[in-house]
Amino acid sequence: MRILKIVLCVACVFCAKGYAGEPPSIRVAIIQDAPSLALRIGGFFVVMDERGTILYRGREIKTTVTSYKNGIAFGAKTFAKKRVLVKADDPDSLSINGKKFRGLLRFIKNPDGRFLVVNEIGLEDYIRGILYHEVSHYWPPEALKAQAITSRTYALYQIRENKGRDFDVTSDVYSQVYGGRTSERFRTNKAVDETQGMAILYQGKVIPAYYHATCAGHTEDASNLWNTDMPPLKGVPCSFCKGSPHFSWHYVADLDEIRIALIKAGQRIGPIKSISVIARNPSGRVARLSISDAEKTLELSGKDLRSALGHGLIRSANFSVRLAGADAIFEGTGWGHGAGMCQWGAYFMAKQGKSAEEILAYYYPGTNVTLIGF
Repeated sequence: MRILKIVLCVACVFCAKGYAGEPPSIRVAIIQDAPSLALRIGGFFVVMDERGTILYRGREIKTTVTSYKNGIAFGAKTFAKKRVLVKADDPDSLSINGKKFRGLLRFIKNPDGRFLVVNEIGLEDYIRGILYHEVSHYWPPEALKAQAITSRTYALYQIRENKGRDFDVTSDVYSQVYGGRTSERFRTNKAVDETQGMAILYQGKVIPAYYHATCAGHTEDASNLWNTDMPPLKGVPCSFCKGSPHFSWHYVADLDEIRIALIKAGQRIGPIKSISVIARNPSGRVARLSISDAEKTLELSGKDLRSALGHGLIRSANFSVRLAGADAIFEGTGWGHGAGMCQWGAYFMAKQGKSAEEILAYYYPGTNVTLIGF
């Protein structure tokens, strides 16, 4: 009887937090602004409207999805709707543009006739579809589990923050890279299964669990990047990622290339005469730098420069820069924005025998990993 009371109390706590029952679903924008789409379904499927009313039942289809004046066309079959949902009986038979997806697909026709496609899927299946892209499936099990918990926490936070939008996350590096069923692997799926329902909480709430490839010495205070100011994301020293293949980097950019990139980003500047760092954050990353032409000086953040030139070229905001003739030479350390968990740090911590919980407690101090009641 005493055990039953304890179980009931735990269940009540989960109900109060809204996590009882099945895991929540997440809406992933897998395609944006597409003029047409290649749809393939093996077996039975249904097409529905937003209310769940069935518009069409079919079996096996291989066609092109296009827009027409009054709605959406699946080949010769037309639906006078701006939004339709497709669900297949066999979750492994549904593919869009050659990639397999579980769950259902929502096709949204924009005013210009182009498409937004949203994959609505159970949270755990979503995590299965991203883990392979975020870390190597050959990494130590505890590093994979740490990543699974972090990714699930980030997803839960985005679900809460984006209720009024058509989607919760995108499928690219601006959220978490998601490849659907096509991207699942045995070892990453195992990490998801072994951490099912586990998330990182601070004072009873899920945190925006940011992460990046390599911090190169110290993680960043998230408040320097976004409107996020909380103790677990203030940054910590990290000596674990010294062996990362992304610890240091070098990039040479033509000054005209930089000028064109800045103009495309909305900054007005003439031929560049000088570039210099004028302030750094406590973590060592560039807070502000100045770029001058013959008449004026432009000030911008290291984050904004990375965004303008490309995150794959300027790999982090921890860099120095000098001019050599018509070129700017960047030398830096780390890869990514630097906030939250350092993935290569987690890799080496796991190699040293640290558990997923120990890794997460280090990079998100003051938090706890909690089973949230799925």
